[in-house]
Amino acid sequence: MPTGIRDRVAILGMGCSKFGERWNDDADTLMVEAYQEAIADAGIETSRIDAAWLAVAFDAVNVGPSGIPLGIALRLNNAPVTKVENYCASGTEALRGAVYAVASGAADIALALGVEKLKDTGYGGLPARTRGTMFDMIGVTGSAPGNFAQLAAAYRARHGVVPEDLKRAMAHVSVKSHANGAKNDKAHLRKPIDIDTVLNAPMIAEPLGLFDCCGVSDGAACAIVTTPEIARSLGKSELVTVKALQIAVSNGWELQGAGWDGSYFHTTRVAAARAYKEAGISKPSEQVSLMEVHDCFSITELVTMEDLLISEEGRGWQDVLDGRFDADGEIPCQIDGGLKCFGHPIGASGLRMVYENYLQILGRAGPRQRQQDVTFALSHNLGGMPNQNVSAISIIGRADA
Repeated sequence: MPTGIRDRVAILGMGCSKFGERWNDDADTLMVEAYQEAIADAGIETSRIDAAWLAVAFDAVNVGPSGIPLGIALRLNNAPVTKVENYCASGTEALRGAVYAVASGAADIALALGVEKLKDTGYGGLPARTRGTMFDMIGVTGSAPGNFAQLAAAYRARHGVVPEDLKRAMAHVSVKSHANGAKNDKAHLRKPIDIDTVLNAPMIAEPLGLFDCCGVSDGAACAIVTTPEIARSLGKSELVTVKALQIAVSNGWELQGAGWDGSYFHTTRVAAARAYKEAGISKPSEQVSLMEVHDCFSITELVTMEDLLISEEGRGWQDVLDGRFDADGEIPCQIDGGLKCFGHPIGASGLRMVYENYLQILGRAGPRQRQQDVTFALSHNLGGMPNQNVSAISIIGRADA
């Protein structure tokens, strides 16, 4: 039986570019911006990197179909670079490659970097792919807001939530994230908003209004990982280690029969159960200190609280309204502003989430620093649509946690 990778890999350094409308910067510039912070944090030379993984989901035009652009942009010492894509979990997929390489002994020091230049596509959401056999088979049809609006409708129906109550809970999600993003100089949107602004905004797909949807942006994030022994030999006294890294992919069950009612994410529940077991977490609602989840839409964050076993089933919306996930709440969620304020450059988002958790654990998050000690910090990615998707869970913490 597999035993997992808990505490076999330490994060040596991390970096993140500013997210936003980076019209004057190409993908290489964003990669270098994130990497320079990470390599300085790691305190090593580029020549020490044995292997790298590059996450890019949609930006083949600007980045290309291989890992070569990363090798050139960072002047890697002819190290192998693997380009990966797994929908919106692409950044976490790159981290998984680097972490597994170190855990297996295939690399002493490995790098994961995610980047996307979505603003250059000129598209208001995720760019449309060229249709082919597989695209038609997987059934991703309609708009993303339309698909996730159906999630909200299904959640309301299953749990008997009054529409106005759910809309107010969703509005609280957005208001909370904007308040947090206002304190983050790397976020795209840094303006606080109030409940009335959210509730009175133009409707996109009922019940999702304008402020229930995350934006489109450009950005990059980077992680350098190694073994705890090597990290200590390099003078790292405060170690942040990977406690768990799990990915679950739909197998078609959601589309077959009547087992799934559309009100939750089956893959998130599967990935979370695996991750908690790997990390040795038996009571997530008590042991998880901080969360970064995939808030592509406000309803997604709310539902994910239940899928992660942080909220009881059917009570996530009430926990949101009670402020449980606010910056000063019991378990802050999106303390950096989340996708709502950073936007969602697909390849970068997963690593950006881990970056915030890493800073919080080390007490380096500045004005948004969580005052209580952060023991276990969780990040969650969701790629695809509610009826077929990939979910990724990363849990990091102090080496002695």
